[in-house]
Amino acid sequence: MLWVGSYAKTDPAFIGIPFFYWYQMAWVLISTVLTMIAYTLWQRDQRARSAAKGGASE
Repeated sequence: MLWVGSYAKTDPAFIGIPFFYWYQMAWVLISTVLTMIAYTLWQRDQRARSAAKGGASE
């Protein structure tokens, strides 16, 4: 996203929306999905650690 010259253009348009706008919105959606995946993996790891810690003390 720091290399503005790579996306500061109007073509190719997507359903009438210039490239600059739909490219930015695509990255918002992609980063949301990646954040959700990371959070789910983190939760899974925390549950596994909690289960291992609880199982070891019993």
